[in-house]
Amino acid sequence: MTVKLASMLLAAAVSLTAMQAAAADKVTLQLKWVTQAQFAGYYVAKDKGFYEEEGLDVEIKPGGPDIAPPQVLAGGGADVIVDWMPSALATREKGVPLVNIAQPFKSSGMMLTCLKETGITTPEDFKGKTLGVWFFGNEYPFLSWMSTLGIKTDGSDGGVTVLKQGFNVDPLLQKQAACISTMTYNEYWQVIDAGIKPEELVTFKYEDEGVATLEDGLYVLEDKLADPAFKEKMVKFVRASMKGWKYAEENSDEAAEIVLENDASGAQTEAHQKRMMSEVAKLTAGSNGALDQADYDRTVKTLLGGGSDPVITKEPTGAFTTEITDAALN
Repeated sequence: MTVKLASMLLAAAVSLTAMQAAAADKVTLQLKWVTQAQFAGYYVAKDKGFYEEEGLDVEIKPGGPDIAPPQVLAGGGADVIVDWMPSALATREKGVPLVNIAQPFKSSGMMLTCLKETGITTPEDFKGKTLGVWFFGNEYPFLSWMSTLGIKTDGSDGGVTVLKQGFNVDPLLQKQAACISTMTYNEYWQVIDAGIKPEELVTFKYEDEGVATLEDGLYVLEDKLADPAFKEKMVKFVRASMKGWKYAEENSDEAAEIVLENDASGAQTEAHQKRMMSEVAKLTAGSNGALDQADYDRTVKTLLGGGSDPVITKEPTGAFTTEITDAALN
């Protein structure tokens, strides 16, 4: 082979690669929080080439305490976001038309974790206590639950005092609060790792209390769904993402390792991510990505049941579509 021919072949190969890259549809996904196993399905789908097989070039943007996914979406910084339904529905009612296109998480991982020494054994015992609650859209399930129980959250007599909890477990460790917000796959284990034994704790899972709301759904802006090309791109994205999630469920340790490889901060540890992935797999189990109408109805009912201060004031319309998952899963 002549040098000239070799150069021509190399140039052709480079050109073909460039054309293929250009042909790939770009999708930007904004996560709700930092890179961790909570989002393993997306990292797995990218690592295993599931997105590439669908002709997609997916950028996964980590979140953080100062990042509100709905704002990123509204500002054009992402095509699709991961968000909790209470936040999404409240945002929709305020004028940002978020639409749920898929629901990889079937169950809620949210709970209140309390020190047993405070004497709390049932939700009735919350009265008069200080409870740590996350805000920035994460407070909605808690406020709905307290409203269902008839417990005021303004610190008044017979009510609870709400401590705006940072994204850590310090208020419980420092005994500033009787209970704090935790996720089954993350903060609960931070409490355990800090030296508090499971038998010293009492946990109340929102799922068990009948006030669970849907978490970690995929949302887009409503007007985007009027574009057939965008819809087709989302069908491919959801199909590949769910393939990633099911792979992660079945190969949790490998999925955790893929997450670690994508953690630019270097803050995550192997032990924590593997444990997190095994817990997250319990929440995605039973979901093929399609939103379950009963789960949606329960979420809406919980959010409307806020007494004088409900999270949403009226039954949402158009807040979800099954068109994407119908096409992706068939």
